[in-house]
Formats: sequence, structure tokens, C-alpha cells
Amino acid sequence: MIIKTDEELKHLEEIGQICGRVLKSLVESTKAGMTTKEIDELGGKLLEEMGAESAPVSEYDFPGFTCISVNEEVAHGIPGKRELKEGDLVNIDVSAKKNGYFADTGISFIVGETGDPMKQKVVDVCEEALDEAIKKIKPGTKVSQIGRAVHKVARKNGLSVIKNLTGHGVGKSLHDAPQHIMNYFDPTNHELLKEGMVIAVEPFISSNASFVTDGKNDWAFETKDGSFVAQKEHTILVTAAGPKLLTLIED
Repeated sequence: MIIKTDEELKHLEEIGQICGRVLKSLVESTKAGMTTKEIDELGGKLLEEMGAESAPVSEYDFPGFTCISVNEEVAHGIPGKRELKEGDLVNIDVSAKKNGYFADTGISFIVGETGDPMKQKVVDVCEEALDEAIKKIKPGTKVSQIGRAVHKVARKNGLSVIKNLTGHGVGKSLHDAPQHIMNYFDPTNHELLKEGMVIAVEPFISSNASFVTDGKNDWAFETKDGSFVAQKEHTILVTAAGPKLLTLIED
């Protein structure tokens, strides 16, 4: 969507901060020995307390308030009985709606400490890739420059990007125009970022694989070779003064 009124901005800022605060709380609460279902139930409780509704539930009848993916799972992991272990690579993705407006945010992190440096590397490079992508976000820039920045950071560090998972527009629906914000440069995409546009940018940085396939159930995506993959996502408002990260929590 493209924000045109102060009221729209207010609603998007509100749901952005809700999603950001829920994600922050879940990451801080995650410990070895917890099940993904326990984390998800906390997410559902927090969303309810803040007057928001889980977008995966409301839009797709997803079997969880949040998506929680562990190790071999890259995205859309179903919360359940899986017990987290020290060193697990976990991704939590929180999307929700309130007053008819949506926001979307997520992050990958290590539970405790890991003995595998590649797990930490994909997390760190993913954060760098998002930072570089954000620098490209301004009115008049081609959407494809976001993917170019992400892929450049991945290649510089000897890593790959997942090509069939993308960012997207967000706002009055969970997936809005632009439909796809690639994590690599697509020379055929001449679409421009516009003032007031709201987008969800989410690099997926992989230790090797470039594509995900269907996983162990109808929802989860995995890599065929078991590559480690990290994601980080913010909902961002495009402005002439610079990108405004609606899901960023400052305190």
C-alpha cells in the first residue's frame, strides 16, 4: 500500500510496534528446553493483550500464532512439541493485524551458544545484508536494488541467498504490492519505490543452497542439503527523509 493520510500512518505505526515488541519478547524468552509451542502460545497471549490478531491465523488458518522454524526448517515452521536445544538456529516470524492494518517482522538467532561457526555466520551476514538493503530504500529507487544489495553482501561473505523466498509489500493486506522483493538482482524488474510505500524486506542468507523446497509438512520450507539459513525482516515505510522501520523497537 501507499500511505496517504496521518490516520493510516498512525495505524501502521501501532501494528508495527506491536509486532516488533512481540518478537523482541519471544526472542528474549526463548531458552533451551522450551518447546516451540510454548513460545508460540506466549506470542498469541501478547498479541491478544495488545488488541492484535495473528495474521497467519486470520489470513491462512495457519496452525500457530507465529511461525517458528528450527535448524533444517527455513520458514513457516509450525510451533509444536519440538524442544529447543543449546545451539539451535531458530527463526521467529511475527505478523499481525489491528484495525485492518498489517505488519510483518522476523529474526533468526542462536539459542545460547553454538560450536558451529557457520550458524552464527549466516545470522551475522543476514543482519549486514538487511542493513545494506535498507540504505537503498528511498523514493525513485528501483525495487531490484534491494535484492542487489542483499546478494552482494552474501557473495562477499562466501554465502548464498534463497531465491524463492522474497520480501513483499504490506499494509492493508499481509501481502500487498509489490508482490515480490527479491534477494538478488532481477534486471527485468523496473518497478520503482514510491513515497509512502510500505514494504517488508527480508533477506534469507544461506550457507550453500539457493532454493527451498517443501518440508516435512504442508507449511514448512527446508533446503535439500540441510544448509543453515538465517532471515531478518522489518516492515519499512519509504519516505524522502529516509526509510522508517515501523517494526524496529528502540528501547
